[in-house]
Amino acid sequence: MPRAKLRTPALRDRVLDVAVATLAEHGIGGFTARRIAEGARTSVPAVYELFGDKSGLVREVFFAGFRTLDARFSELAETDDPRADLEAVATTFRTFVQQNPLLFEVMFARPFADFDPGPDERRAGGSVREVVVGRVRRCIDAGLIVGDATDVAHALVALVQGLAAQEVAGWLGSTPASVERRWTLALRSLLDGLAPRPGP
Repeated sequence: MPRAKLRTPALRDRVLDVAVATLAEHGIGGFTARRIAEGARTSVPAVYELFGDKSGLVREVFFAGFRTLDARFSELAETDDPRADLEAVATTFRTFVQQNPLLFEVMFARPFADFDPGPDERRAGGSVREVVVGRVRRCIDAGLIVGDATDVAHALVALVQGLAAQEVAGWLGSTPASVERRWTLALRSLLDGLAPRPGP
């Protein structure tokens, strides 16, 4: 009688879930195949068989992060206020980073030396970028801002990433009020600065 297949999709999903949880609980240094295998109730060889090696597992965590962020964006309602909808994207991104700081680091800061993102990884954020570009384009179409939608989206994402990284590191302010004030200042400065100028 053939042996039952042990390396199943269900096991793969469980290992990946445990890997994401292990990253959040134990940090970069505690992200080990042994700890993840124990948490998933399997063996280290099984983990490597499923993901190839540690970098393969980190790669899947990377993809999982973008899937989670994309799911958050997909929950955003579209209203008749394009600027408020664009600001909601920034707020959602900020909340994601607050709740998943180490996952954010894997997605954008490359903390694992043996994980070198390639073209597939760079495409992972495609749906996320489409959401941001789409909301920027609505603001442009409504005459609220001017510029190329892709350029503006890149500027906005870079701004939000930087602010979020500063916030989770504790560098954006010593009180909640100061942190909120700086977020508001930065976003307002960007969007107001892109508003169309009145003619002569």
